[in-house]
Amino acid sequence: MQFDDDANLDTSEVDDVRGSRIPGGRATVGGGIIGVIALVLGLLFGVGPEQLGLSSGGEEPAATSSSAAQVNRSCRTGADANRREDCRAVAVVNSLQDFWRAEYARRGGRYGDATTVLFSERVPTACGAATSAVGPFYCPGDRRVYLDLGFFEELRTKFGSTGGPFAQAYVVAHEYGHHVQNMMGTLARAQDGRTGANSNAVKVELQADCYAGVWARHATTTPDDRTGRPLLTRLTEDDVRDGLDAAAAVGDDRIQERFQGRVTPESWTHGSAAQRRQWFSTGYATGDMARCNTFR
Repeated sequence: MQFDDDANLDTSEVDDVRGSRIPGGRATVGGGIIGVIALVLGLLFGVGPEQLGLSSGGEEPAATSSSAAQVNRSCRTGADANRREDCRAVAVVNSLQDFWRAEYARRGGRYGDATTVLFSERVPTACGAATSAVGPFYCPGDRRVYLDLGFFEELRTKFGSTGGPFAQAYVVAHEYGHHVQNMMGTLARAQDGRTGANSNAVKVELQADCYAGVWARHATTTPDDRTGRPLLTRLTEDDVRDGLDAAAAVGDDRIQERFQGRVTPESWTHGSAAQRRQWFSTGYATGDMARCNTFR
């Protein structure tokens, strides 16, 4: 996975609040047993803590900055993205939004940007306060993707993924799939409170995997809005295998077997390892979001 060294990154699409402090109170999703429940039942990769039933429901105070906004200082070019993990996140967000803007325009619509928030430990959101235990998530209330970069190490060490830059890109792309669903009105289908292998919750997550694959198919040919050249210049089959491995690693069956020692399909919220691989592969093979109808 390689970005154009000379490309200019748009850091306005990423809000870096790492090292910020939340005055007063504390995040409502914490460590210990609540963190384990969040890991096993809800995260990887979904919508905000309110949708998981882990939010206080009230507004949280705004974060105040300490050593925040590192990406604004350090992430200027594609060369930075090829060297630094946080800059790579910026480049992936730029590439994703370049693609979805173009896709919506091709279909006669207009894409609305979604900011990615890089945080550490805990963060206030329109979906309630959350900690890193919730994992990456999209909040439809403020149309933002929330990401603690430390999760990528957990993806490898806790969930058995091979890791790699594109495994990380897949995670972000999945969350932007939720943003597309929110714009289309599809995301609300997951909020009926039902779980299980055939639930709407699973179908929404698998569709987001498929949308991630669609972006991956077009990523190296989508012109960067700032240069007219593709921001992502190389994506190999090994990279794609890393993405598929990450998708499988966070299948409900894999997570349940690892954390509770047994598989209970009636409680699935994201789909099996095989399903997640299948739908990412469908998006990547076809490059057509119309083929991502997991509700059919």
